[in-house]
Amino acid sequence: MTREDIFKTVDHTLLSQTATWEEIKEICDDAMRYQTASVCIPASYVKRAKEYVKDSMAVCTVIGFPNGYHTSKVKEFETKDALANGADEIDMVINLGDVKNGNFDKVRDEIVLLKAACGDKILKVIIETCLLTEEEKVKMCHVVTEAGADFIKTSTGFSTAGATFDDIALFAKNVGKEVKIKAAGGISSFADAEKFICLGADRLGTSRLVKIAKSEQ
Repeated sequence: MTREDIFKTVDHTLLSQTATWEEIKEICDDAMRYQTASVCIPASYVKRAKEYVKDSMAVCTVIGFPNGYHTSKVKEFETKDALANGADEIDMVINLGDVKNGNFDKVRDEIVLLKAACGDKILKVIIETCLLTEEEKVKMCHVVTEAGADFIKTSTGFSTAGATFDDIALFAKNVGKEVKIKAAGGISSFADAEKFICLGADRLGTSRLVKIAKSEQ
């Protein structure tokens, strides 16, 4: 697997609370240069970033981020606003309290609501694996599948841990065939990236791979 192949799976990401426009513009430039799958940025920068990259790069943003405990109506508004500003892909965070309370129907209904708002745009569902039991992870694989989301995603990168090989293998075993997998958080080498892909990941949320490539020049 070549680096070019790996870059095609990467959502080149900058979600720091202090991110400046110059930093966002830099990752947009890098994403276009290395031909990543998308650039993943805060919603407040979506409109400006989309005007900057135009049709040369997909723009992804995050909803209900990073804690997921916004109400469904707030997440729906955030989603519609991001799409109106030019977002091509939406990464939403589930309400983890609902998961812990066993309210899986509510979690599913929220995903359905946001997928309806997205229409033909891609919806990825962040379940924050580091905070869930294995049983809860398996259940969320089923819920995401039933809700019709496009991707299940491991992590925000803002909690106690990121993607693990075991979690991607678990996803691959339990999600529906139509649901793709995104590994995010802590992916720090091309070797690890390749292993995640071999285990079943279709997307990788990371900024480090581009940084590695740039540092070698």
